[in-house]
Amino acid sequence: MKNLVLKVVFALIVVSGSTVAADEPIEVARGSKPSCPQQPQLAVDEKGAIHLVFGVANAIKYCRSTDGGKSFSPIVELANSLQLSLGMRRGPRVAATSNAVCVTFVGGKEGKGRDGDLLAMRSTDGGATWTGPVAVNSVIGSAREGLHGMAAGPNGQLCCVWLDLRNKRTEVMASTSPDGGVTWEKNSLVYQSPSGNVCECCHPSVCFDVKGSVYVLWRNSLDGSRDMYWTKSNDGCESFDEAAKLGLDTWQLDACPMDGGGIAISDDRVAATAWRRENTVYLSTTAQTAERRLGNGEQPWIACTPDGPYVIWLEKRGGEAKLHRPNSPEAEVVAQHAIDPVIVASRIGNGPVIAAWESVTGDRHSIQILVIRSAK
Repeated sequence: MKNLVLKVVFALIVVSGSTVAADEPIEVARGSKPSCPQQPQLAVDEKGAIHLVFGVANAIKYCRSTDGGKSFSPIVELANSLQLSLGMRRGPRVAATSNAVCVTFVGGKEGKGRDGDLLAMRSTDGGATWTGPVAVNSVIGSAREGLHGMAAGPNGQLCCVWLDLRNKRTEVMASTSPDGGVTWEKNSLVYQSPSGNVCECCHPSVCFDVKGSVYVLWRNSLDGSRDMYWTKSNDGCESFDEAAKLGLDTWQLDACPMDGGGIAISDDRVAATAWRRENTVYLSTTAQTAERRLGNGEQPWIACTPDGPYVIWLEKRGGEAKLHRPNSPEAEVVAQHAIDPVIVASRIGNGPVIAAWESVTGDRHSIQILVIRSAK
């Protein structure tokens, strides 16, 4: 696709500049169906700025905070003429490098899974203007399932992973960008299930370690089991290690739970993972098969800090959001009526830890932001 410099359009909803306590969520956007804000995603850059992206119908919205999450800039809209994949962990993703912000999304002319490509847009001026979109997947329509993940690496590189249908089966594909989202390398096969498909509607996740190795997490479908698997690439996604299962038990399920889990990297290059098996959320690492039960629930997301991992998850969609802090024996409730929460931490150890979720009360939907830990 031809690159265009696109001017953003200011949204009608703006953000209050008021300061709130670190333990109180703030509402960044609100609305009612069919034009309600959905599927927030966060990134924290090296300077501690917080970048937020979410979807409203077929529009992609962006704003940022430079004061640790106390207030956010006016919301801007990225120009988009396609049908956006949105809901059930589908939606835009955001990653920040030292000099750019990249937003990715799956869109198509028809939408609703009939078509769809993974597209990237990039800003180098804090979201005032954007270039793109450029295609990440090299086979037209192969990303139509709409589920993907993106992460930024230590040297300005990016990696996208997605569920790909080019071979008439659901596989995990990856592509890297060496220049913060301007160009994307050839698509690489991360994993192909010998049973045919990986889990068809569970989002994959990706992260980098401090040396630039790429870690990928997904839910497999293997001989009737829907367990979590992970792998690693040390050569920029040219090749991947043999996939390994997480957890001690297995989940026999003749359906897709639509729950992909999350992966994040500690300073010692050990990947911490949060994921669901049956009705329980677990925390484990790629260094061992042991698992820690966090509690009943679904839809976990994870962030790593030098103090340890933070995990947020739901009792159920539309119910309580619960938070596990490092070295805490019990989870705490941080929200009611929540959908699909996410949590992020800065790659710099003293940066903030931020959570976001979609909140539903009656017919009102809103995007809520909570500062879990302020910058030290």
